[in-house]
Amino acid sequence: MSNHSMFAAAAGTFAIGGNLPVNRLGYGAMQLTGPGIWGEPRNPEAAVHVLRRAVELGVNFIDTADSYGPFVSEQIIKKALHPYPKDLVIATKAGLTRQGPNIWRPVGRPEYLRQQVELSLRHLGVEQIDLFQLHRIDPKVPLADQIGELTLLQQEGKIRYLGLSEVNVKELQAASQMATIVSVQNLYNLAKQDAEPLLKYVESHNIAFIPWFPLATGELAKEGGPLESLAKQRGVKPAQLALAWLLKRSPVMLPIPGTSSVTHLEENIEAAEIELSEEDFASLLKTV
Repeated sequence: MSNHSMFAAAAGTFAIGGNLPVNRLGYGAMQLTGPGIWGEPRNPEAAVHVLRRAVELGVNFIDTADSYGPFVSEQIIKKALHPYPKDLVIATKAGLTRQGPNIWRPVGRPEYLRQQVELSLRHLGVEQIDLFQLHRIDPKVPLADQIGELTLLQQEGKIRYLGLSEVNVKELQAASQMATIVSVQNLYNLAKQDAEPLLKYVESHNIAFIPWFPLATGELAKEGGPLESLAKQRGVKPAQLALAWLLKRSPVMLPIPGTSSVTHLEENIEAAEIELSEEDFASLLKTV
């Protein structure tokens, strides 16, 4: 492990909303909770340590949500990092409710979204949320009501920028007529590229694309998995290749690999320094 203090910076930067620059390799804080993204982590001290190490390694974009725990992830971020470094951007979300481990139900009623924004402000210990994402569009509530309430909160200064999660191009276009949408967060990785049309669209509009499950929850990174032989040739880990591939795939791509282990965190962030050739990039696509 070389001891550069700003590893994540090697991934280059992207300016969210045109003027909120972040290093393109961020950290997703979903796994800082108990099993099923429910309750407290088994080792709360380790969770604090991972977050502090991420920031030491140059991560200045952390993605979380009110529903991780619920609230556990936001509270651990505050415990670990508050008062926050000036350049740290914390993105959170609301719109999915929790009834138990691994259960997620969309609720996009305006009064609910407003309540969750107020709670996130308190749990994170901030006066304004840098990037607030609608976690899911609630099909039972008119989109205009959901985006409208978030726009009001933005006008009140409680939200700086707005993003969406798990949307298609049509939904993004509809929402963009009501508000300025600066980011989308969709499932995307080397093995699963259903969101390709959305990626192409946001790339042409300079909207950030935050791929969740960038490592396909370990499937891409496992021993004997599809990336192992190329990783061995390069003397790197399969997970690092999967992240380097995403970074090379598009300049608007902001991968947020999550982990509760400092070792994995350090390995993930080293991926920022891997330069893939066009040949490597193409051959990786063929492996999955």
